[in-house]
Amino acid sequence: MDIRYASHPREVKQFDTARLREEFLIERLFETDRLTLVYSHTDRFVVGGALPVREPVRLEADKQEMGSDFFLERREIGIINVGGKGTVTVDGAAYDMETKDGLYIGLGAKDVQFASADPAAPARFYLNSTPAHKTYPTVKIAIGDASPRHLGSLEQSNERTIYRYILPGGVESCQLVMGMTLLKPGSMWNTMPCHTHNRRSEVYFYFDMPEAEGTVFHFMGEPQETRHLVVRNEQAVISPSWSIHSGVGANSYTFIWGMGGENQIFDDMDAVAMKDLK
Repeated sequence: MDIRYASHPREVKQFDTARLREEFLIERLFETDRLTLVYSHTDRFVVGGALPVREPVRLEADKQEMGSDFFLERREIGIINVGGKGTVTVDGAAYDMETKDGLYIGLGAKDVQFASADPAAPARFYLNSTPAHKTYPTVKIAIGDASPRHLGSLEQSNERTIYRYILPGGVESCQLVMGMTLLKPGSMWNTMPCHTHNRRSEVYFYFDMPEAEGTVFHFMGEPQETRHLVVRNEQAVISPSWSIHSGVGANSYTFIWGMGGENQIFDDMDAVAMKDLK
């Protein structure tokens, strides 16, 4: 398990490119027949990936780092499949997962396993997990059942549809909020004009990008002290509450966003005017 500690914005002003990437960019999430996990001290957020090819992959706790007997002993988790068809089995109950289908699993589930239907086109399960204090039921969320919201315009190169998988009024959770944004053809900007939200942190996972040339420039930092990270396919960025989180792609892309913290209200954010960015 990779551990990432929280960083103060005054420190981050001094970071060079290598240090920014070390602290905030998750470069590799999928390894064959393995579970990959990154534990961020920012809101105790865990980001991960499971790539079952030849055999199932089990969701297991790092006993030393997490101090729990099983992964969901004190946590909840959201899962979105970004690969081929697969199955998530939760305490013996199997959930078939097509591409872009999601699954919420609540506090207390002990045995979670990931499997692919076809090793030649394996499932790729992207994971977000936050601490939990109450058990909510396990729910599968097909992309057709996710709550859509259309934002932006082609004139601003940010026309997009936001699919909300886990949020109040939909699939309930203790604190995890999770969804996916699909950009329309010809639109390359996400979350611009940008914002911060001081009551919760966020993680962006970029995918559906061309392997050789796919590139997103992800902007972060305080609104008056912006920085950028160059992000490739299937990489993720940890965004602290004080940081903007926005990006522009050199090619088409999709991204999954997950949030954890004090507030689950989607529209609770502090907008940043374009004229105030530096």
